[in-house]
Amino acid sequence: MSSRPEPVLGGPASVVETACPLDCPDACSLAVTVQHGKLVKIDGGRANPVTDGYICAKVRKFGDRVYGPDRLLYPAVRIGRKGDGRFKRVPWDEALELVAERFQRAKAEAGGESILPYSYGGSNGLLTQDNLDAQLWRRFGTSRLARTVCAAPTGAANQALYGKMPSVVYQDYPEAQLIILWGVNPGASGIHLVPYVREAQARGAKLVVVDPRSTQVARSADVHLAVNVGTDVVVALAIHRYLFANGHADEAFLRDHAHNADKLRERAERWTIEEAARVAGIDASALERVARLYAESSPALIRCGWGLERNRNGGNAALSILALPAVGGKFGVRGGGYSMSNSASWNIERSWIGTPEPDTRLVNMNHLGRALTEYDDPPINVLFVYNCNPAATVPDQHRVLKGLEREDLFTVVFEQVMTDTAMYADVVLPATTFLEGYDFAKAYGPINLELGRPVIDAVGEARSNADVFGELCSRLDLRKDDEPTGELDLMVHVLDHLPGTIGSDLRAGTQTAPPFGVAPVQFVDVFPNTPDRKVDLFPADLEAGAPIGLYRFQPDPATERYPLALISPASERTISSTLAELPRPDVKLTMHPADATTRGLADGDLVRVFNDLGEVHCPLTVVPSIRQGIVSLPKGIWRRSTRNNTTGTALVSDALTDIGGGACFNDARVQVTSLATA
Repeated sequence: MSSRPEPVLGGPASVVETACPLDCPDACSLAVTVQHGKLVKIDGGRANPVTDGYICAKVRKFGDRVYGPDRLLYPAVRIGRKGDGRFKRVPWDEALELVAERFQRAKAEAGGESILPYSYGGSNGLLTQDNLDAQLWRRFGTSRLARTVCAAPTGAANQALYGKMPSVVYQDYPEAQLIILWGVNPGASGIHLVPYVREAQARGAKLVVVDPRSTQVARSADVHLAVNVGTDVVVALAIHRYLFANGHADEAFLRDHAHNADKLRERAERWTIEEAARVAGIDASALERVARLYAESSPALIRCGWGLERNRNGGNAALSILALPAVGGKFGVRGGGYSMSNSASWNIERSWIGTPEPDTRLVNMNHLGRALTEYDDPPINVLFVYNCNPAATVPDQHRVLKGLEREDLFTVVFEQVMTDTAMYADVVLPATTFLEGYDFAKAYGPINLELGRPVIDAVGEARSNADVFGELCSRLDLRKDDEPTGELDLMVHVLDHLPGTIGSDLRAGTQTAPPFGVAPVQFVDVFPNTPDRKVDLFPADLEAGAPIGLYRFQPDPATERYPLALISPASERTISSTLAELPRPDVKLTMHPADATTRGLADGDLVRVFNDLGEVHCPLTVVPSIRQGIVSLPKGIWRRSTRNNTTGTALVSDALTDIGGGACFNDARVQVTSLATA
């Protein structure tokens, strides 16, 4: 069976239906125009009823990545110094044989744990992450990777409280009388939520936004709480205290459907409205209004985003926010409860992998820098990077780069374009994009699953993840005779193993859904995936593993020398770091006018943003849309985006969040001066 069939073009120009798997909650349907085998235009398709023909500007530009100057077209081996980006083209056979030989040598000399596979699957579907690659790593006995750079604290909180119960979908937002968008900006990521929020407002719903920036959606809110970074936990606990103290806690629900409400109440007791407002830097009357609105509104809905987790209190913030619907009794009605990731709604367990995960060394991906420079039992001698760009996106950038510069480290980068990380590779392998292969695009905002199809042939000599990892399994004698060898085999294999009618629905090109449908009501259609189907408001295992305990607050790490909090929100230009190679206007540091005046800075100045870990040089933009004491650089920028080839991650330590082992990107504390006087 061929691993890559020819796309059906149907003439000189045709439209091919596929789906977008990139790291956004919406998983848009796409209609891609192809002419003479070339991608011409990307539009929205109609298969996903939520995205329904509309797509973001980012994906419309994806053809610029497919055919851009940074696209990797063939395998290559390094011929210059690491980081210089000088490579020599080689055949696939030579490249793969070199990789296989270095794997075998590393295992013979220091054991399989001396090999570290490094990836993150946000922009991948069911086929391009954790399939034949997982089979390879498990059977070869490599180190394991804790994928915690994003969604780890929120995921840990959601799992502990509710077992990742399916949550409220976009379609039910218009039913809500109160919507709280907490730590999320749908104008930049998850844009299809915005029309549903607007419809709810048109029906009379109140909107609350909790965000240190005045985003477009925040400017349309009834209440905007521009909280200090890392204080979301105390704001949520103050609302809990208000509910308990004023008779608004749903005691019947807590008795019948929850455990340990008394322990949560005890931890919330110290956080009065006044004290929480003082710590968060917001108006106490505004916070009290939000608490009152939440107590008195039904249906009331909280959208818990990922921005609030990116600090020292991120896990406890998520825990406190997600516990609010249980205490307030907001479940059981359409449009009430919480929205979080719905990625687990399909109950897909990847049973087809066929090999259990071994008990090998577990490396937190946020500690890549120290893993490459400090680990010695055994040291990391081989690094295989795919589906991510850690040189630009992982904390402690300078230590990561120092590790990548090691001449005794053999680095393989399997990638679509020449990323910052690929510049340090010993072997570069060209990967297909989602427009050149099969995948399953699984939305995690709406509940939708769609088959993505190749719309063009692979550009150059690019190969799919499944084809490459299948070939490596064969070269290392790790594949059984009846197992998939490549992408098409794997797709058929996965379709055969999906639960229920999902596989047959996808084969037939019809809409598919979990047993509870695509718009479940929490505590009516779905219940917590906990042993007794109840909410655990004070999970003992989580408490035991949290260094500071549950529902606790750690104070701001700012110092007199470094008083400004640096944040890195998602932007309208990239999906994490994907597409950051495309030309763009200068990346600028955003600062409040009062902070600029204090430092003698003006809009357009070239500035130095620095702390003890590093510095970033870039232009300054001065606007009142960010609160005083906070500065901002966009998430996902590459080293080329700044004047001195460093990104915001150069200013971020590799300290971990209170729960879940996540990255504390927003705990970077910095100073800003004029570059002219530095």
